[in-house]
Amino acid sequence: MALTGCAGNNGGNNGGTNSGNGGSSAAPSESPKAGDEQVTIQLHTFGNEATYNWTKTIAAFEEANPNIKVNVNVLSEKGDTQEALQKLDLAASSNEAMDVLMFSDPASYAQRVGLGMVAPLDEFITADGYKVSEDYKVDTTLNGKVYALPGKFNPWYVLLNKTKLAEAGLEVPTDWTWDDFTTYAKTLTTGEGASKTYGTYFHGPQNGGWMEFMKLALANQADNTEFLKEDGTMNFDNPLFRKTLELRVQMEKTDQSATPYTDMLSQKLHYRNQFFNQAVGMIMIGSWMNTELGGTDQFPLNFEVAVAPIPKNNASDEGGYTMVTTDYVAVAESSKNKEAAYKFVRWYTTDGQIAQGKNIPAWNGVDQSQMASIIDIILGGTKNPEKVDKASLINTLSNAKSSKIIPPVTYQSEVYKVINEEYEKLIYDQQDIDQTIAALNDRVQKIIDANK
Repeated sequence: MALTGCAGNNGGNNGGTNSGNGGSSAAPSESPKAGDEQVTIQLHTFGNEATYNWTKTIAAFEEANPNIKVNVNVLSEKGDTQEALQKLDLAASSNEAMDVLMFSDPASYAQRVGLGMVAPLDEFITADGYKVSEDYKVDTTLNGKVYALPGKFNPWYVLLNKTKLAEAGLEVPTDWTWDDFTTYAKTLTTGEGASKTYGTYFHGPQNGGWMEFMKLALANQADNTEFLKEDGTMNFDNPLFRKTLELRVQMEKTDQSATPYTDMLSQKLHYRNQFFNQAVGMIMIGSWMNTELGGTDQFPLNFEVAVAPIPKNNASDEGGYTMVTTDYVAVAESSKNKEAAYKFVRWYTTDGQIAQGKNIPAWNGVDQSQMASIIDIILGGTKNPEKVDKASLINTLSNAKSSKIIPPVTYQSEVYKVINEEYEKLIYDQQDIDQTIAALNDRVQKIIDANK
């Protein structure tokens, strides 16, 4: 297995250590042949070696499938998904050989499907005799077809500085509401001026990304959790979207318990620094953080950590629903090795997730009783796993579930950008919540009409 740096000739562009060598050392893909002849498939991914354990993962696949070799093209050595997407698009426009593609979010997945870069997998899935909605925790169906299978299962949760909680006399919540969350945030806010420690920090929205932070109250629902409904109409008049805006304004302006949005942007703040340097007591974030919970060389852990589910709106609501991120693992439409590529995609999203040992899989073939041992393996890769409240982590992950996935529209990123812009006018005191919702209804309707 060859592990190469960034594909394409702009390799030195903010890339990592071995990406400035003028492009990929990938060999062109070979056509599958009968018998025992080998096929080499090209995997293009944003995931770097440190986060994805490619060497170990691919070795396990090649041992099980000796006729298929996998060449990994890491598109961003620092795991930057935006940089990786730009390089992926460049590689596609240069007709570079591609077989397996990975996307980190539903919008970029849907967009590339819309551009015809991704092959449907339904034929292979039917031949294998399973249903995506039954076999996986995340349903990746788009416009009635399946173009990718989900890799990891990263539900969002709340990371807690358990040491700060104990000092403030607060319990680790196993079931709580947004009212509880705001109370915790106020209690955990201490000090003044430069030495102020905030109760919480919201790492978004920014540049049309990190839109989960615009769904605080929408997320904990079984259905209708997106900015656009399933029928393509807008969801901004949903009282839970309004509640999200109210929560953001309350915590930043009234309670002053959330790090100011202007500080986040002007100081280029990052959630890892904010949490591990103890500048905040709680952060809402995705469970890709499992691999860092016990501290790393870059972010040592000098306190106890616990995990709580995303708060509910009402105490009587069913808990566990949360935003879920996954990797969309797809076969390139241009691939000359679609069968071998699909074989890798199916293996990687099932047994491969366990071989990788980095994440909780979206695959339902993992028994709940295996959860603790997977978490032990994940935390075992950190510096101080003993400082993590493992019971709170297992409880949160075991009970997490994805809301009904509403397939993203191909113009999703345009919608995100508008929501981001109108939110900034709200938080910069240029308009109130009513004006924000009215502006969103107006501007997003124009985008919908333009794309009919």
